[in-house]
Formats: sequence, C-alpha cells, structure tokens
Amino acid sequence: MFSTFVQLERGRFSKWLTDPKLYRNIQNHLERSSSALKSEKFWALYWYKQWRSGFDNLGRMHLLAYLQEPCYWVASKTFAKFNFSQYILADYFQMAIAEVETILKDFNLEKSSSLKAYAMMAISSRLRDILRQRREADICTNWALLRKVSKKLLSEALSEAGLSQSAIAQYRLAWTCFNELYIQKQLGGNSQLPEPNRQLWEAIANLYNHQRQSQITQPTEQRNAETIEQWLTQTALYVRAYLFPPVKSLNAFEQNDDTTVTFDLPDPSSEEPMANMIAEEDGQNRQNQISQMSNVMLKALHNMDVKSQEVLKLYYEQGLTQQQIMQQLQMSQPTVSRKLVKGRESILAALIKWSQDLNISVNSNQIKDMSFALEEWLRNQYREYNINL
Repeated sequence: MFSTFVQLERGRFSKWLTDPKLYRNIQNHLERSSSALKSEKFWALYWYKQWRSGFDNLGRMHLLAYLQEPCYWVASKTFAKFNFSQYILADYFQMAIAEVETILKDFNLEKSSSLKAYAMMAISSRLRDILRQRREADICTNWALLRKVSKKLLSEALSEAGLSQSAIAQYRLAWTCFNELYIQKQLGGNSQLPEPNRQLWEAIANLYNHQRQSQITQPTEQRNAETIEQWLTQTALYVRAYLFPPVKSLNAFEQNDDTTVTFDLPDPSSEEPMANMIAEEDGQNRQNQISQMSNVMLKALHNMDVKSQEVLKLYYEQGLTQQQIMQQLQMSQPTVSRKLVKGRESILAALIKWSQDLNISVNSNQIKDMSFALEEWLRNQYREYNINL
C-alpha cells in the first residue's frame, strides 16, 4: 500500500510497480514497530504527520503510493460517468494524482481521521471542477477567454510562459486596451464572441501606442495592429496552457542503481480479494458519510418551527398541493410557499456547513446536486414515515 504505484497501459490497469527505496523503508519501519502499530490507518496518519513536518520527502512518496487506489477508483467512476469526453481513464487518473498535494494540504486531521475516505470525496469534487472549467475554456473563443481572465491570472500565465518583465508589461497593456475597446461593445454572457475586425484592431493598436509611455516604465516602440493581434492570440494560448497544462505522469520512476521490482498484485478493477476488500471499505466509508448526512438533515428538520414541519409533512408525505395545504392549515398561499422554500433552504444550509466543516469545497454545481439529493431525501424520509404508520 505504501510503496506500489499503478501502471496503466492503453488506458487500462496494467500492473503494480514497487519502488525499492520505499519498499525497504516501510519494511524497516514495520520491523521496528509493535504488532499493534501495523494497521493501514496508523501508517497513513504516521506518514501524513511526517509529510506535515516538512522534513521527510519519503513520507510524501509513501502517501502518493497510498493514494494510488483512491485516485484509480475516482478516475474509473469519472471515466464511466463522462465517457463521452475526449479523456481516457489514464487522463483522469493523472488528473487525480496531480491533486494529491492539494488534498494533503486541505486534509484536517481534527475533523476527519480517514485520509482515504477524505481523498475519495475531495478528488471526486476536484475532478468535477476541472472538467467543468476545461469545458468552459474549450468552448470559449480566444476573445471570450481573454474577457474572462483576471489581470492577476494573466500575469501569472505570461510569467509561466517565460516572458520577460518588459514583454509581460507590453502584453498586459495590449490586453487592457483590448478589453476597453472590444468588450464594452459585446453582449454579456456570450462565450462565442466574434473575432475583432480590422478596424477594431487598428483602434486597439492606437490606444496601446497612446498609453504605452504612461503605463509602461521602460521605453517601448510603437506597435501596429498586426503585432497587437499576434500578441493577444499568443496570450490566449499562454492562458489556456497555464489553466490546463498537459497531463504528465507523476508516477514515473527515476533511473538509478535499483531495479524497479514488479509484484504480481491484483488489478484493482478485478474481483480479486484485495479489490473486494477495498471496495468494501469504500462502501463502508460511503455508508458512514450517508449516515452522517442523514443525521445532519434530520437535525435541521427537527429544529424548524412546528408550522414549517407541518407544511413539509403535508407536501411530501401526503402529496398535497400548496392550495390544499393552504386550506387545511388556514394559511395564505405565499406563506405556504415561503415555508416550503425556507424549510428546504435551512436543511440545505446545514448540509453545506457540514461539508465545509469536513474541508470539502462546495461550488454552485455541487449545491445544485445537493438540492436534488435533498429533494429525494425528503420524499424518501416522509414516505418511510408513512409506511411505518
């Protein structure tokens, strides 16, 4: 678990590769420890604390090996869900691996004792965010992308591309002039913004030449419309490359005197005992999370005022319309509607707070997913009450 790495070939699991240095290190630690300290949970938290100390690079590598399986499982599920995209399983796996450092930084030992369970949730969330952002960038024209990017991110992208400070200042001023003259003429919210015409490029170049002496500290030459257009086209490419760098394997081993040892360990996607054990553990973690979420929602439900609980019960358990509830409870229709909305919102707010307390970032798409899940939970919850009665 703490020394083996997944190797994928042709988009599928191939074999486990063991790093000899990590293997020897974990073996030495196991031999020196008591039998009571040989559990997976103990070593996961041990290496995490070593990594947090900042003095043990081997601790980081042990954790990277340990999180191979969560990354693989999340990648597999993401691939199955989004198999219409241009990415294969290996791409999703490397995207997941690239998030390990962030996952380790965000993991809070005081709020969650299972690094693997936290990684499963956090990596899944991060992959959804990445796919959404990439799709948004992919459908944008260069001009729409330049409209959306911030000045800070633009500067970072240009710096990452290796441009000098003088060149960055010139590209940034060209971008500012582009925004000032082009964006204000466009309709908001359109991702497919048309290419600027020649007249507009001339105007942008004129504005750049007018402002260069006051906005750029170092003396610079005048630029024509063709140069400004080339700069901004290249800037869009730099931004795309910065936002979404090509996926590279982070599991590659350095060549040294040690020969990488290959063990005949099971394919994690197979039905072998190890896969079953992992799947069982993941299933148990998910059940625990579902149980915790249910408790959070039940508590929020019980904390509502009595009238709100009555409205929700009539709506979900008995299937009454708002008009029928209004007549039965002698309320106005706006009051019934407000109590339905506020009731759901209060449970959703409790669910969001629970997620944030576990260091799980929540964006608008995830809130929408939570809302759908909450609606289903309410229907099932009251249906269960009805059956029991």
